This record gives sequence, C-alpha cells and structure tokens, in this order.
Amino acid sequence: MSTQTIVHLLRHGEVFNPTGVLYGRRDGYHLSELGLQMAQRVADVVGDRDIVHMRSSPLERAQETGAPLAKRLGLTPEIDSRIIESGNVFEGLSFREGAMTIAKRPRLWRHLYNPFRPSWGEPYAEIAGRMVAAVHDARDAARGHEAVIVSHQLPIWTTRLFLEKRSYVHHPKSRQCTLCSLTSIVFEDDRITQLRYSEPAGDLIPVADRSAPFSAGGAPQEDRP
Repeated sequence: MSTQTIVHLLRHGEVFNPTGVLYGRRDGYHLSELGLQMAQRVADVVGDRDIVHMRSSPLERAQETGAPLAKRLGLTPEIDSRIIESGNVFEGLSFREGAMTIAKRPRLWRHLYNPFRPSWGEPYAEIAGRMVAAVHDARDAARGHEAVIVSHQLPIWTTRLFLEKRSYVHHPKSRQCTLCSLTSIVFEDDRITQLRYSEPAGDLIPVADRSAPFSAGGAPQEDRP
C-alpha cells in the first residue's frame, strides 16, 4: 500500500504596512492586528490535523503567521531560506498609486522588457526550483503525515504553476493565493496525486485586498500586505 503525505503551503497573514512599501525581503515588517487574527484562525482550523513538521521563511511575517499553529502542535518550525520571498528590483518603493508608480518613473521601464523571466526580479524557474526542493524535504520529514511550509504569495503561486505544468507568465490578480491560504500538495509515496486550495481565514480578508490588481506587494506584484 502507498503512503499518503500532505505538504501545505501557507501564505502569511496581513502585514502592517501603512506607507504601501514593496517590502520584499526587508526585515522589520510584521503582521498587523488583523494578520495576527488570521494566523490564529489557521491554528484553530487546522491545528487538529496530523501535522508533524513545520518550516518557515526567515522573514518576520512568515514566522509570526506560523507561531500560533506551531504552539498548538508543540512544534518548532525549521527556518528555511529556500522558501523566502522572491527578489525584486522594485523593493523599497511605495506603491500607493498602484501601477502609476512605475508609469510615472520612466527609469524603471527598462526592468519590464521580459515578463517570461521576469526581468524585474528573480527568475520564475529559480523560485520554483528552490521551493520544490523544500517541499520534497518537508514531505520526507513528514512521511505518512502532514507538513506546513509558511511562505509568500509569489513563491507559492509559482510552485503551483510549476506542478500544474502551466505558464509562469500571469497577471498578479489571477493568483489564487489569498492571505493565510493553504495550497496543499498530496503525495502518494513520492508521486503528487492532487493539489488542493483552501482559505481558513478567507472571511477576514478585506474586500480591497481581494480585488486590487496592484497593492503594496508591488507592480509587478510580489506579495500583498
């Protein structure tokens, strides 16, 4: 008989970011009060599952998201740099004006020439490579049980596109990866048999964060606040 293992990719919760900065890999960006509620909701919803292994991006917002679940399960998440946010040349810019942030700055246009790579940041293929390697390690650590990886929107979405053999080129608004959502990869032994998606904190997400094509996550968007 085959052994089933599930690896859940958990996106972090809402971040306190009043100035609308594309924070990317910068330190110092923590969950908002709502983000902390989202993290607790995840712990309440999935805390009774057979989760025996957790790993987290080194960024504060990811570690804070996983903390309530780790506490409930009695686990210490492994910090894994492979599941960190993707690199982006627009990091540090404020995107309060959305797409107009770039439209008003011609010096930035040179970074938009190749959406297939993409030219403005870390190549999609590299993101998928490091994320999938971490998924496989989490699967091995939780063999026959479940694991949680706390990461970020673009790395999670890129992983899903890779596993579903879809094009990496996409509009940020098309990503099915809301705040504190779970993208769950089901393995039978080492073979992926199913991808599932759920939103344990979906009812807590502000309507504006669901509908805005551009936000503090950037244009091109990396991670929404």
